[in-house]
This record gives sequence, C-alpha cells and structure tokens, in this order.
Amino acid sequence: MFSQREMPSPSTIFSAYASMTASIMLLRSMAQELIPQPIRGYLYNTFRYLIKPRSPTLTLIIEESTGITRNQVYDAAESYLSTKVTPENERLKISKVPKEKKLTIRLEKGEKLTDMYNGFPLKWRFICAETEKNSANDMHNNNNSVSVRSEKKYFELSFHKKYKEIVLESYLPFILDKAKEMKDEERVLKMHTLNTAYCYSGVKWDSINLEHPSTFETLAMEPEMKNVIIEDLNMFVKRREFYKKVGRAWKRGYLLYGPPGTGKSSLIAAMANYLKFDIFDLQLGNIVRDSDLRKLLLATANRSILVIEDIDCSIDIPERRHGEGRKQQNDIQVGNSYFLVINFHFNSFIAF
Repeated sequence: MFSQREMPSPSTIFSAYASMTASIMLLRSMAQELIPQPIRGYLYNTFRYLIKPRSPTLTLIIEESTGITRNQVYDAAESYLSTKVTPENERLKISKVPKEKKLTIRLEKGEKLTDMYNGFPLKWRFICAETEKNSANDMHNNNNSVSVRSEKKYFELSFHKKYKEIVLESYLPFILDKAKEMKDEERVLKMHTLNTAYCYSGVKWDSINLEHPSTFETLAMEPEMKNVIIEDLNMFVKRREFYKKVGRAWKRGYLLYGPPGTGKSSLIAAMANYLKFDIFDLQLGNIVRDSDLRKLLLATANRSILVIEDIDCSIDIPERRHGEGRKQQNDIQVGNSYFLVINFHFNSFIAF
C-alpha cells in the first residue's frame, strides 16, 4: 500500500514565497549598504556574462584601412568576392574603364554572400556607414560650422568558432594570393594624383588610368643613355636579396631636370610602362602638415613610381628669396625638375 504525500496548502506556499521575497530584499538592502557601487556593477556584469548563452559564431571585422594605411585584406576580399557573386545578390556595383578586359563587379552596401571553403560555409557582408563631422577649422564657430561627410567601409566575415584556425591560417592567406593573381592578370596602370577636397580627413589619392603612349622604343633619347637606364631598372628589379641583405628599403631614386619640352614626363611614362608600375604624382606645394605627407607616403602602393614635382622649389632657400646666388647656364632649372622614387615595398616614411 502506497502512502500519498499531502500537497502543501496555498497558505503554506504563500508564506514560503513571502519569506523568500523578504530574504531577497534584506540581502539586496545589505548589499547596497555594504558593497560599493563599482563592485556591485562588476559582480552584476559577471553574473550576466556567466548566464548569457554563448553563440557558436565568430565574426571578423575587416576595415578598409588600419590607422593611416590601407588594409591589404580588405582590398583582397573586395577583389575575391567579385568572383563569388550569386543570383541571390540583389544590388551590385558595375564599372569598366577602357583598358580593362572585363567588367569590375563590387558588392553594394548591405549585400551578403556565402563562400564555401574546405566544406564549411563562411558568410560575408559588406558594410558602408556614413557619418557627419564638423570641420576642424570651424569647431569654434557653431554658427558657420561646415559638416563633412565621411564613410567607413568594412567587411564582416562570420563562421563557426571551431574553424577559427583554418580561417586565419589558410582561408585568408588563400584570398590574399588569389587577389594578387587576379590583379597581375588584369593589371591596368594607374596615375594617382592628390585630391585636396577632403577638408576634414586631409589629402587623399585619386586615380585615373595611365594611358600615356611613351615607351623606350618611341622615346627620343640617345641610345647609349637609354640602354643605361634600362639596364639600371633591370638591375634594380633583380636585386631584392641585395637590398634585404644590406638592410635598405627596396627603392631607387632618379633626379630629372631640364626646361619644359625636354621629355621628362615622357621618360617617366616610359619607365612606368616598362616596369608595369603605377605612378603617384606628389606636389609638395599642396601639403600643409607633416602628418598628411606621412599618410600619403604610407598609402603609396607597392610596385609604383613616386614622382615629386619641382623638388628644387619645395623649400624656401634664402638665396632665392633675396635674389642672390643666380644660377649659371648649366645649373638646374628652377621649377623644372622631378625626383622619382621607384619602389617595390614602400613601407616606411621617407624624408627628402
């Protein structure tokens, strides 16, 4: 014969509940009296962290730039994802320039796509956030303040946490290599010039296609001098290990001078077409702050030619200011010079 437990009466349940509530209120009152607010907040946040359900998904943020330099992973992801577009994507950016072989496809902001790697999915999303800030020159004048719009672009890459090592050690290097192959196959030389319209963020590089027809075959120059330049360029390209061994940056400098029409610009274009290097045209007269110059130099791509125009007029020489020290006929022509820096890896600030 089984004994049946008696169920507690409602009054008993209510009494137990009231007693528990009173105990909780007493403990809460004592905690507020005895435990300082910072410690209470720390304990509360710790408790929430412990009871919060853990998500199995890890998300990586790949921003367009890291500080003042371009993020190579962002650029590689932008190129790589253009080959992974599916019919599920609803908005895409399409462009084409004359020398490119095919259309350039980029994701529009907010678009998502899924890539498969080693049998597991990786979810990508492109984010473009716009913000408005007051110009630094008008911060103290609220009545005439000027709002400057800026964009922050980045990719979100989400995947299961257990694949973290594979993504960091294999997948992302794979994207970097793939993007480099795509860039080498479809390389179009660019001419980069300064854009000073960004009054808040300083000067930036803008680019157009380099369509200058000059080559060493068409360049009007003495054959001996032409061969000397070509041999010097070839030696520079092949001496990577030498520069590394002696601890020098892998770059080469040239000074070109002469009156207008002597072929300085044509020679620069011929060198760029020969090496397949981009050109960055730097006019120091448009640079106000050292920090802007440092940002521009760090934003210069590898495999490029940095052209500094009129470098002999970039500083205020006392003899020129007072009209002294007249140049002789064989001296450098003032305001008609270029200084070139041909580089493979431009990773450090260079002071001229």
